[in-house]
Order: sequence, then C-alpha cells, then structure tokens
Amino acid sequence: MTTTPDPRPQVVRSEDGTFHLIGSRCRSCGHPMLALPPRCASCLEPHVADATFGASGTVWSSTVVRIAVPGRTPPYALAYVDIDEGPRVLAHVIGHDERVAVGQRVRLVSSSAAGDLTVQVLS
Repeated sequence: MTTTPDPRPQVVRSEDGTFHLIGSRCRSCGHPMLALPPRCASCLEPHVADATFGASGTVWSSTVVRIAVPGRTPPYALAYVDIDEGPRVLAHVIGHDERVAVGQRVRLVSSSAAGDLTVQVLS
C-alpha cells in the first residue's frame, strides 16, 4: 500500500514566534514554489534551492463556504494570499465567516488541527 504525501504547505514556527512556510526558490529566475521540484516551474532550470516564506501577505481573493462538507462547519472564509516575497497560497481565515477584502493584510498562523494553512487578518 502506498501513501500520498500531504500536499498542503508545511508551516514552521521561528524562534521569535512567527510562522513561516517551507518551500523553494529558483536560483536562476527567483520564482517561489511550495514544493522542491527538480526544475523551476517557471523557467525550467534545474537550479532550485530550499527557501522559507512568510510571515505575512496580502489577500488576492476570498470567498465564504456556506455548504457543509465532511469535517468542516460552515460558514468559513477561504482566501488566496500572496505571501510577501513568496508564492500564492490558499488558506482558511481564522475568525471570519464573511469575505475578506482584497488587499487586506494577513499573517500566517500555525496549521489547523486538520492540517489546513490558516491566516489571521491584521487590524
């Protein structure tokens, strides 16, 4: 039996208590990625190195899920977030059951108990 690795972003906590994403960056073109592929997804060069991204970003788009799915209690907000100097990620927005404004600043929070990436709106 084979198991598929969890494709969700890995979150780590730094010594100062902030959270960051683990990924990679192309050394040729600078393209950020959440995986460590053998080649850059943008320029296809084989010059990919480990990188850490975070701890904040800007909402690119958001929505509210109002339909029940297993393991989730609606309503809950999801947002695509452009991590500062990093990739765009899909995250659950803590404490929101309405859409988050595009351009709103958020910060990474540790993954949820279910393993989902979570962000919190900055005031």
